[in-house]
Amino acid sequence: MDRSDRKQESEFSEKLVKLNRVSKVVKGGRRFSFSALVVVGDKKGKVGYGAGKANDVAEAIRKAAEKAKENMVSIPLSKATIPHEIIGDYKSASVLLRPAVPGTGVIAGGAVRHVLDACGIKDVLSKSLGSKNSVNTVKATFNALESLFDAKELAKARGKSLSEMWG
Repeated sequence: MDRSDRKQESEFSEKLVKLNRVSKVVKGGRRFSFSALVVVGDKKGKVGYGAGKANDVAEAIRKAAEKAKENMVSIPLSKATIPHEIIGDYKSASVLLRPAVPGTGVIAGGAVRHVLDACGIKDVLSKSLGSKNSVNTVKATFNALESLFDAKELAKARGKSLSEMWG
């Protein structure tokens, strides 16, 4: 590993959301392995998540981080918050995200906080509804973030200026 590889790795923030020990019953007893859920972001609007499984904790986390880097998405940010209110759903998990004024901070818990911190969102209000399963909550959060629209792109698509749309 040379210096350019280390620099590329350090530009991303990795957060371990959940580490789970799972077992498989075999003839000789139980075989233990680990599953990891990791969120990776550059704190500038790009974020991704991944899950990995292995017999070793470090290997499971490494696999999850690699998958997260492959599945990164860009999020439109409005200063340090999101542009508008949105609800994201995945199975029985729902996540409500609301923009907040500067200085509010990230009002979120558990898995939602990890995703928003990795994304670089500084001010947001959130509420996690339904399932408390961290995998489904992360996927619901990503559903919400991917559904956000950027005001400039929307105005351009409609052939209007930003001031014409918002007055």
